Amino acid sequence: MEFLLTLIIQIAVIIIASRTIGLAFRKIHQPQVVGEMVAGIILGPSVLGLIAPHLFTFIFPPSSLKYLSTLSQLGLLLFMFIVGLELDPKLLKGRGHAAVLISHVSIILPFILGTVLSLYLYPLLSNNSITFTAFALFMGASMSITAFPVLARILSEKNLIKTKLGAVTIACAAVDDVTAWSILAIVVTVVRASSDKIPVWLTITGSIVFILIMILIVRPVISKLEIYYHNKGNKVTNDILGLVLLLMLASAWTTEWLGIHALFGAFFMGAMMPRNKYFLNSIIEKLNDVTIVLLLPIFFALTGLNTSIGLIAGPDMWFYFALILSAAVIGKLGGSTISARLTSLSWREASGLGILMNTRGLMELIILSIGLQFGVISHALFTMMVLMALVTTFMTTPFFEWVYPAKLIRKELEEADKEKQKFRILIPISFPSSGSGLAKIAFAVSPNHDLKIYALHLLRGNEISISNLGDENTTANSSEVFLPIMNFAKENSINVSPLSFATRNAALDINQIASIKEVNLIIMGWHKPVLSESILSGTVSEVLREAKADVCVYLERKFQPYKNILVPFKEGANDLGALTLAQQMAIKLNATVTLLHIIKPKSNIDDIISNKIPTGPNDPDYDLSLTGIEEFPEEHLKLQTVESDSPLDTAIKIANNNFDLVIVGFSETWGLEPALFSKRHERLARECPASLLIFRKYVPKK
Repeated sequence: MEFLLTLIIQIAVIIIASRTIGLAFRKIHQPQVVGEMVAGIILGPSVLGLIAPHLFTFIFPPSSLKYLSTLSQLGLLLFMFIVGLELDPKLLKGRGHAAVLISHVSIILPFILGTVLSLYLYPLLSNNSITFTAFALFMGASMSITAFPVLARILSEKNLIKTKLGAVTIACAAVDDVTAWSILAIVVTVVRASSDKIPVWLTITGSIVFILIMILIVRPVISKLEIYYHNKGNKVTNDILGLVLLLMLASAWTTEWLGIHALFGAFFMGAMMPRNKYFLNSIIEKLNDVTIVLLLPIFFALTGLNTSIGLIAGPDMWFYFALILSAAVIGKLGGSTISARLTSLSWREASGLGILMNTRGLMELIILSIGLQFGVISHALFTMMVLMALVTTFMTTPFFEWVYPAKLIRKELEEADKEKQKFRILIPISFPSSGSGLAKIAFAVSPNHDLKIYALHLLRGNEISISNLGDENTTANSSEVFLPIMNFAKENSINVSPLSFATRNAALDINQIASIKEVNLIIMGWHKPVLSESILSGTVSEVLREAKADVCVYLERKFQPYKNILVPFKEGANDLGALTLAQQMAIKLNATVTLLHIIKPKSNIDDIISNKIPTGPNDPDYDLSLTGIEEFPEEHLKLQTVESDSPLDTAIKIANNNFDLVIVGFSETWGLEPALFSKRHERLARECPASLLIFRKYVPKK
């Protein structure tokens, strides 16, 4: 009973101190976790033990610390599981090359500095029972870490996630932590191989088997949790949470048994969970409160109990600390800044990223606790490293606000919002002559608000990184292929950004860039494939199938201004989208749009209305809102209803009646979707003398 009473007092004191000091640090614009780290040190021998030694001994008797240690380890397991849940692979979307380059330089440089520094510190501050290799590897890994969760919260609080800087930084931190923790796993394997007599081959082989089982067997099985979650009304029930925790504990037990560490298993299981954000957020919400408010402060307190600033006594010890702090800041902040500048970020952006990446926080304390647990570092070095983690985390906010003042952040957010409000169109250009024609169509189909065109020229050859796509000024503005479209843009005051690089897979790169730039529409010209007569094949076909944006394929046959436009309409999102484009063109070009509705013979008015198309102005049910298009100017619209058993033949016949342009939805009805053994495929495209605009609507998968 006595140990329980002591434990209750300890937890109460820890919660009071962590919440009070954490809130005080928030008042001075510091992350709350920094205050909680400081609270842990205040409760330890460095402050409380020095000021009130009897009270310190009463609250934290040495015999009771094993119970606190058990609770703190449980808290760390849950925390690392949450970190795994929050690690979103989509963070690398469009930023993979830049993130990998910046993060790896920001790991390699501090790792090298930490390893070199260990040559000097090993005989002075190491635990003599540990090998130099293990000590050097640990010093390098501990210098390289970035506090991904703390950094994410700083970016969120400053509303920087939506900016270019925030997006690149969070992606870098994600890659950084995965790499640094992989290095730490090697360190732990080396240390435990010598201390626990666990064969290295067993740890390595077992780890590979464990990873393969998790990816190939466990991940597909637990993906069914998402289905169960939906069946329960998108609610994480106690049964789901219980199963998730059991899986986490099983994974943690396995990695501990293999000789790595239980924390790696918890993190890996979090990363394997289904990536439905609502499902993940529900689990995180349930686990966060007890983890953040109760269990992690216990870990901070235990860290503080193992930290004794009195061990850093005399000028020599403070000199060692200065060396450690300098190596950490120069390696992390300097390495991140320089590598970020090399990936086209400005000096201000690169410096801001370097300052943010220098944040170490809780992740550093976790690594240090592992090092102390396995005897890799002495208590004196542990204290120095804890202080280094505190200083580098504390300096983040004031340094960042100095480089990136609030007014500048507000300005960038306003510019980002303005950019998002623009209607964005991607135009892949193969030949100079095609650029201006595609730009004319882009201008004609865009809504009346701001238009932004990305003109893309892909070169066949070895793939070149597209990490510079965020900086349109780096592309070849003077390239011959862009001259016609740039001239058209200048004449019509259109914002065009040229992009050019080599490619191995044109369709894949077009779709990737469309996602990166978040375009609303892709407009492609048609150029006959070398080995095929088909229009909608090859690159065009792949883009139509895979692009996460609306797609238009343009076949230019008549070069005069489009004044007479035909829109065959039957049903579906693609046909309705074609009609929407026609509406925009009618307004922009002062053109007349003939809406051709083909119905089965002897259809009644109910059939017509059910298809959401009126028969004409004399129809008592005539209402343009039925088409789903509001305020289509009646002076620009002609309605023609034809009874026919063959919509395609009828559309081809009418399309030959002096129309300048035919806009049609991508569907089998109009012979545009390939069908096995079908002779209908692309007849409209081949037999229509007018220019043709084929539209495919993007419908996100649920």
